[in-house]
Amino acid sequence: MFDTLSDRLAATFKNLRGKGRLSEADIDATAREIRIALLEADVALPAVRAFIKQVKERALGAEVSQALNPAQQVIKIVNEELIGILGGETRRLRFAKTAPTVIMLAGLQGAGKTTLAGKLGRWLKAQGHAPLLVACDLQRPNAVNQLSVVAERAGVGVYAPQPGNGVGDPVQVAKDSIEFARTKQYDIVVVDTAGRLGIDAEMMQQAADIRDAVSPDEILFVLDAMIGQDAVNTAEAFRDGVGFDGVVLSKLDGDARGGAALSVAHVTGKQIMFASNGEKLDDFDAFHPDRMASRILGMGDMLSLIEKAEQTFSQDEAEKMAAKLAKGPKEFTLDDFLSQMEQVRKMGSISKLLGMLPGMGQIKDQINNLDERDVDRTAAIIKSMTPAERQDPTIINGSRRARIAKGSGVDVSAVKNLVERFFDARKMMSRMAQGGGMPGMPGLPGMGGGAGRKKKQQKQAKGKRQSGNPMKRKAEEQAAAARREQQGGALGLPAGQDAKDFELPDEFKKFMG
Repeated sequence: MFDTLSDRLAATFKNLRGKGRLSEADIDATAREIRIALLEADVALPAVRAFIKQVKERALGAEVSQALNPAQQVIKIVNEELIGILGGETRRLRFAKTAPTVIMLAGLQGAGKTTLAGKLGRWLKAQGHAPLLVACDLQRPNAVNQLSVVAERAGVGVYAPQPGNGVGDPVQVAKDSIEFARTKQYDIVVVDTAGRLGIDAEMMQQAADIRDAVSPDEILFVLDAMIGQDAVNTAEAFRDGVGFDGVVLSKLDGDARGGAALSVAHVTGKQIMFASNGEKLDDFDAFHPDRMASRILGMGDMLSLIEKAEQTFSQDEAEKMAAKLAKGPKEFTLDDFLSQMEQVRKMGSISKLLGMLPGMGQIKDQINNLDERDVDRTAAIIKSMTPAERQDPTIINGSRRARIAKGSGVDVSAVKNLVERFFDARKMMSRMAQGGGMPGMPGLPGMGGGAGRKKKQQKQAKGKRQSGNPMKRKAEEQAAAARREQQGGALGLPAGQDAKDFELPDEFKKFMG
């Protein structure tokens, strides 16, 4: 969503690099470019004005003028101000002192409230809670049925006593759900309310009645991140009409400009708490302003990547794998390779994971063009092998390759390439596990490449190679002898003095005893 903004900011900062000192004109030009980039990204004008004012004030101050690298200092300032405009610190859910905690979802129709209820329920369940989804959207056709399906897929409870489709009292359902949750030992109630195509008095009144009936601990306003400037007007209307405590951004994986995300926290004064960035139920997480700012500036998001890995990979499995690799490369089999690959796939889209790495903005097009099905093809090839072939791929000959290719629906060359890549990967992983580090990285402790470096140094220490031509070699030796004679011999002695006649000065003799 923030690709266009990221590209514009990257181009702006590129012009600053290489300048040892920044003049006021440089800072004005940079501020102008950032302003244009933000306005093109559909950020609200009041937010842009406040942001540029802060950046200019700080950029003209001592922290930039006295910095060793002014360009990096300006990027640091922009990063910190972006974090500020996105809400500052990460805002966590407030839980009730006595269960159940009531969370009410509000927003326009089509913002994705019902799906988001399922995502929030799944996320809360992963945090160790027992959430209950409550169907209070009784107007939209099949809204109750949709919530029931979503709750089943998320593996959480659902309370839907009314059929919906215009039948039932949503306020009464909300009231009854609290007692139901207490009886069934649910500690969190997520109330899904009705939306409208636009803001109207009837909608606001119904949302306010549900709020008064259940006294929610958190009212979350679900905002479609793709609707641009109107998002701010909608958020302000909900804030004044019903009130809300935090914002949830949906459809953050879209290709819209994303200005709503940068505007809503500044304009409403309420922080973004969660973000939904995909259609799957697990494409949902807490919103971290510092990580989002880092992504926008092309610095990656390593913390989110590490958290995803920790949630997906088992610590015991990781330790077993490390122990296997430490024993030697032959211990790592194609079964292990398949297991690791499937765990990486569980973390989500490969292109999204690569996008979290720092500096990947420069190869954005290549990442976007990655074929996710390549992983499935690789898995199919490995699963078409016999257990013996997976344990020892060296036994795979021509006829076996043909059988595996036929079984997995690929060319024979694809099977051959996979086995060759596996052998290369196995060697590298084994070397890393044994402390060799990454190959080809000399000079860094634990990064390997040391043996090659030593050989190179030894080769350089041999000195100038002699010519293979006897006449030329004799001429070179005579020229070298003449040079030594002029410089005082090989030991730097005065011309004509032999090494055996040389004596140390008296001061050195005393010093050496």
